Amino acid sequence: MTNLAKVNHYRILNLKQLVVDIGNSRIKTALFENDLLMEDFIFEDVSLFLKYSKNQDFKHAIISSVTYTEDQLQELLKFPFLFLSSKTPLPFQNLYATPETLGVDRKAAVIGARTVFQNYPILAIDLGSCITYDFMDESDRYFGGAITPGLQMRFKAMNQQTARLPLVDLELGQQPKLTGDSTVTGLRSGVYYGIRFEMQGFIHAYQTQHADLKVIICGGDSKIFESLTKDHIFVIPNLVLRGLNRILSYNVNYQ
Repeated sequence: MTNLAKVNHYRILNLKQLVVDIGNSRIKTALFENDLLMEDFIFEDVSLFLKYSKNQDFKHAIISSVTYTEDQLQELLKFPFLFLSSKTPLPFQNLYATPETLGVDRKAAVIGARTVFQNYPILAIDLGSCITYDFMDESDRYFGGAITPGLQMRFKAMNQQTARLPLVDLELGQQPKLTGDSTVTGLRSGVYYGIRFEMQGFIHAYQTQHADLKVIICGGDSKIFESLTKDHIFVIPNLVLRGLNRILSYNVNYQ
C-alpha cells in the first residue's frame, strides 16, 4: 500500500462514529459511517465493552448513560466522547416544560425516528423498562408524550404486589391467546394485550390529530409486537442508536 493509499485508508476509518447507550442492564453500541450503521453489539459487562472499544478506530464518540456519570466515564474510558445530557444541543425545538428531566433515551428515540422520516409528524414508542411515547411534529417541534410500565415491570408488579400470582414471562414469537385458560396464560394475555391495546389507543389518538402520522416502535421488547407493523407503523429496534449518531453529528457540525 502506497503512502497516499495509507492516508486515504486512515481517513476512511476515521469517518466512523462510536455510539454507546448504557442502560440499566446492558450496553448497546454501534459504529456508524455518516448515517450508515456499520455494526452493532450488545455487552452485558462493562469490561467487555472496554475491550471492544480499544480495538476500534473512530473519529468521534457519544455516550448516553443512566448508570454512570460523565465524571465516572471519563475515568473509565481512554477516549474523548460527548456525554448526552440536558445541556447537549439537539436538532429540534424542545417544548418540553421540564427539559432537565427529559430522559436521554427519549431524546434519542425521537431524533432516531426523524432520521427515518423527514417532514412528517412522528410518534416514537420505545418498549424498554418503561414504555415511552414521544411526539414531534413535521416542523421538528418536540412536545413530549407519555410514560407507562414496560412488559417486565408489569409482570414483576403483579408478582410482587400480590400473595399468589406467579412471576411469568413472554418469549419472543409467543403471542398469547386473548382468553387465558389458566392463571399463567391469563397473566400473559393481560400484559401482552394490555400493552398492545394501549399502543393502538395512543396511535389512534394521535392519528385523529395528525392524519399523516408516522409511528416507529423500538426498544428491547419491540420485536414482540412486530405484528403491529402496517403502512404507517414500523419496528426499528436500534432506533435510539440511530438517534444518538444524529445528535453526535449535529454537535460535531455545531462546534
